[in-house]
Amino acid sequence: MADTANKGENSSPKLVSLGQGLDFFPLLKTTRGYNGNAFATDAMAALNVALLAFPQGMAYAVIAGLPLSYGIFGSAVASIIGMAFAGSKFIVLGPTNATSAMVFASFATLGLAGDQAVIHLSLLLLLVGVVLILGAYLRVASLIQYISRTVITGYITAAAVLIIVNQLRKTLGFDLLPDERKDASIFIYAFYYTAKHLVETQWPSLVLSIITFLIFYALNRYLKKLPNVAITLMASSIVAYLGMNYIPGFEVELLKGINASDWGFSYPLINYDSIDALLKPAIAIALLCVLEGNSIGKSLAAREGARLNSNQEMLSVGMANIGCGLLSGMAASGSLTRSQLNANSGAQTPLSSLYSGLIVLVGAFLLGSYIKYIPSAALGVVVITIGISLLNKHQLRMVTKTTMSDRITFFVTFITGLVRPLDEAIYIGVACSIALFLKKVAAPEIVEYAFDKQGQLGMLDDKKKRSDPEVSIVHVEGELFFGAAELFRDQMRRVCDDPNLKVVVMKLRNAHNLDATSCMALEELIRYMKEQDRTLLVSEVRPDTMRILANADLNRVIGSENIFPDESSNPTLSTARALKRAKEIIGDREARVSIYAKEKRS
Repeated sequence: MADTANKGENSSPKLVSLGQGLDFFPLLKTTRGYNGNAFATDAMAALNVALLAFPQGMAYAVIAGLPLSYGIFGSAVASIIGMAFAGSKFIVLGPTNATSAMVFASFATLGLAGDQAVIHLSLLLLLVGVVLILGAYLRVASLIQYISRTVITGYITAAAVLIIVNQLRKTLGFDLLPDERKDASIFIYAFYYTAKHLVETQWPSLVLSIITFLIFYALNRYLKKLPNVAITLMASSIVAYLGMNYIPGFEVELLKGINASDWGFSYPLINYDSIDALLKPAIAIALLCVLEGNSIGKSLAAREGARLNSNQEMLSVGMANIGCGLLSGMAASGSLTRSQLNANSGAQTPLSSLYSGLIVLVGAFLLGSYIKYIPSAALGVVVITIGISLLNKHQLRMVTKTTMSDRITFFVTFITGLVRPLDEAIYIGVACSIALFLKKVAAPEIVEYAFDKQGQLGMLDDKKKRSDPEVSIVHVEGELFFGAAELFRDQMRRVCDDPNLKVVVMKLRNAHNLDATSCMALEELIRYMKEQDRTLLVSEVRPDTMRILANADLNRVIGSENIFPDESSNPTLSTARALKRAKEIIGDREARVSIYAKEKRS
């Protein structure tokens, strides 16, 4: 996608599709025809997004177990750098709940926390960026459609409950022991240790958390258009200040302020051992980024009747992660809440992301020192509400009610995410989804057909007999790739085991995706039939199937006289010719074949 001038009434930029090619610097097209009206709407959308991105960045840094500055600067850097390579206005980049949870789980699995996690973060993000950029140039974004959305629903649900449980201790005013925090990246351990320490709940933190939740709930219910996260944190800070100064025994933990002047270049710690340890989680984070971004971008683009260049957006996310890795940010992906807010606020071009990133950056310098007045419990409540928002009842109902395969995939992914690190949940979920898909499509339908008295070809059920007991007409429908080859061969052998049978006419019009494995199975079937003194005729052979048979030299094994190409203008003609050939083989040369098909005259 790129922005060009809209030559309508307001002459503001309009997004048009440029196909699926990559543009290394689409900003030139974005700014072409840019005008004051577009700037005004982009700037207003940017302000709304920045007011949400600033506190969200803090919350996501908490989820990832990183200093708050990494979430704030990550929001700014990802928006600014990602915009320069974005092909559309639909995806706003920055830290997200899912990628933050993945970063936390990845470092915790490797036994890295605190300063050690920060030291390795830059290299992790560089690897994520390289994987994404390589994938964009290899045009792999289109392959993401083969990963079930059910996997993502299962993963996000597991991440949501992990986020909620890990923030409960902050809202209740206690913490885990150092050894326990290492295991808290896995839900089952986080839940156990949190329950174990519930007796240590501090009443001031509990009271402040309840007040914070009530403020946030009221704002979201009655004043949805306001920057409610920022307002909630400010209101909670005032409540905490009053309580700590005027109520005896009211003590709550406050966040640490950030010194924006310390922001600068991050030097990645590059060595073989670090790359080896971080590559697997980097691939998982990159996969998650593509899935998130594609899902968000395509949904918002569809609302405006536009198309999304998924590979271009993949390049944008990759460059944003490299930028975050080098400039003290954190993992960036497409943010659902900020992307929706940006679209609903009327953003016209990707430049709205540039403006929002700059606003967040300025805010970090002007307001960073005031963060120290925000209670940890209040931010914990905000993070928990973010986690709860991820539990999408509609999607959960769809993936658990639609098909058995979806249910199995969801629960495998979800349960794995509860008892194992989150990156494993994605890999296992994808493997389960693909396995169930292959199982589903690897079951070709083989039905025996026969002609009735009027010459009509119809399905032969168990109660009917073949019009000619020596000839069977078998209709094969479905996928005949490697996963279905063995089942196809065995089903055909059962048909051929009829002792009265002499000729089998196999219709292949609706059989698809033959490969080497299915050709080998077909060759084995033909040799078996010859041993049993039976003949295979193949009818309704489409041109692509004919080419595969020729490449596999099966036309020689079957015999060119026994292969009958499909006639699209006369669907039954091919099988009619095959049946005449069958009559010749069994010696009924004088028999008249009454079939509802007419051969085309030359």
